[in-house]
Amino acid sequence: MPDYHDDLRLAHVLADTADAATMDRFKALDLKVETKPDMTPVSEADKAAEELIRGNLQRARPRDAILGEEYGVEGSGPRRWVIDPIDGTKNYVRGVPVWATLISLMVAGKGGYEPVVGVVSAPALGRRWWAAKGGGAYTGRSLSSATRLGVSKVARISDASFAYSSLSGWEETGRLPGFLDLTRACWRTRGYGDFWPYMMVAEGSVDLCAEPELSLWDMAAPAIVVQEAGGTFTGLDGTPGPHSGNAAASNGILHEELLGYLRRGTAGR
Repeated sequence: MPDYHDDLRLAHVLADTADAATMDRFKALDLKVETKPDMTPVSEADKAAEELIRGNLQRARPRDAILGEEYGVEGSGPRRWVIDPIDGTKNYVRGVPVWATLISLMVAGKGGYEPVVGVVSAPALGRRWWAAKGGGAYTGRSLSSATRLGVSKVARISDASFAYSSLSGWEETGRLPGFLDLTRACWRTRGYGDFWPYMMVAEGSVDLCAEPELSLWDMAAPAIVVQEAGGTFTGLDGTPGPHSGNAAASNGILHEELLGYLRRGTAGR
């Protein structure tokens, strides 16, 4: 198996750079915020963080391609860095500390691109999570000061904690009945949103999470962290990995049951 340790170290350096830029503008009274064509917000900090990451990658890995939320695809080849400069921009612009920079390296294989390195850095929470293929998943302040992650062993939906983002997306995609059935069946539900539920699945503090509409940059880094922690990460259709446009993550034991609930559509659909 290839050794991605150097790429993981670089991803940490990139995250350090992004953290400094995003924290510098967090809660700034003069923060500039625009609306993108898809009606989602983008701040000057989103753009600045992605520009910094791209600049560092162009120097450190000039042959690698880059896909970022704000500036699209640059380059081509078997290795591609996938960046979400601020996952949780709506939180960021309102001063809510639940947001993170997501950085992943994806490598082309027989089944398409798969994440082999992922770093999720949430500086306002003082937390960071990371993983490399075959090397396990960790959380901590640095590579040298870290705790290994492992998913829970909860084996019944009635004992499970389920995290989600919002109700609207489930309704818009015709999956609200199954979603509501799942919330009724679980022991506990909480709407943490964005990257955080996936990290809690990896930590074992949450057993299930899912979102109905996502982009690749939202999922690439969380996917490998969950997988290397011993969990399962798929689309709602059960396709492994972060390419389905939606996501379900679990401790693995409960995954098929999770998907079964979320596949239930509205009457007549």
